[in-house]
Amino acid sequence: MALGLLVLAGCAASSDADATGEGAEALTSADDAGKVLFVSEPVPSSCRAGDDAARIRCLLEARYVSDPAARALALDLHRTTGGLPGLLPAQQIDGGFRGNIQLVPELPVGGHRKHLGWVRDAMQEIDRFFVDLRGPSGEALRYRWREIDFRFFRSVGRSTPSAFTEGTWEVAYNVSGSLVSSGPAVRETLFHEIFHINDWAHGEWSKTLAPIVSAIVARCGSRATCLAPYAPTKTMVRGGTYYAFQPGTGSMTMEYAAELATRFFEEESAAMAGRRRGEPAFKCGPAENRQVWALLVSEFFGGRDLVPACP
Repeated sequence: MALGLLVLAGCAASSDADATGEGAEALTSADDAGKVLFVSEPVPSSCRAGDDAARIRCLLEARYVSDPAARALALDLHRTTGGLPGLLPAQQIDGGFRGNIQLVPELPVGGHRKHLGWVRDAMQEIDRFFVDLRGPSGEALRYRWREIDFRFFRSVGRSTPSAFTEGTWEVAYNVSGSLVSSGPAVRETLFHEIFHINDWAHGEWSKTLAPIVSAIVARCGSRATCLAPYAPTKTMVRGGTYYAFQPGTGSMTMEYAAELATRFFEEESAAMAGRRRGEPAFKCGPAENRQVWALLVSEFFGGRDLVPACP
């Protein structure tokens, strides 16, 4: 998302069978947890005995031993969503239109602890959203939002990217990111990134939208006034246009699809809570909006759409 999100194309995520909300704690082994939490550091010898659940708890406690409040958040995140808050290995990335960016691992403790709290809260809210979306039947969705791990880092001298994913069930999170400045902003950012992973798990489904997105861009170019009715969110790139239509993001269609999914999350959440939004439903805009909305709902969300029909 504008100024802060970078999607690095990687190998496709796991099979469609994995893209569900089931089994929060069934997919991570203790050996995998050690790699997420300690990267290349030695795993504490005290955490090498016992079953996976006991070893993972031991690893979390050891990783966050310096900050008891952060340790409690880390344990709660894993207990309720299956996710692990670990570290991103040091690396330099090609940030596209942002240039090369140096990333270093940064544990969310002390002054950065608030980010771990925001991640925990966001993932718990996303979990409640999908439980409510499935309804009383609890029918599984072909979408995975649990057992997502987090790789915390800091960009050297920069505030971008705020978050990115490389195609596995992990989200890299920048404690100095410009877009992760509040709980709601983190929730929106994470939903965007988790959709990217599910998109890859569905065989890069977003390519289905390419003809529609290309036609909109052919009509509007980068003119914000022309693109406004078609933009799923109001996020814009400084000096550019709506993030959903910003050139140089790697794949415009992929970013448009993730912004569309984020709009779905926002509108469906409002409908569930009985809140009135200050703008018309996205699907009630141009014909292209109705078309992409229907395709998204059918592919990822079991055809469940709680937003009232258009007048």
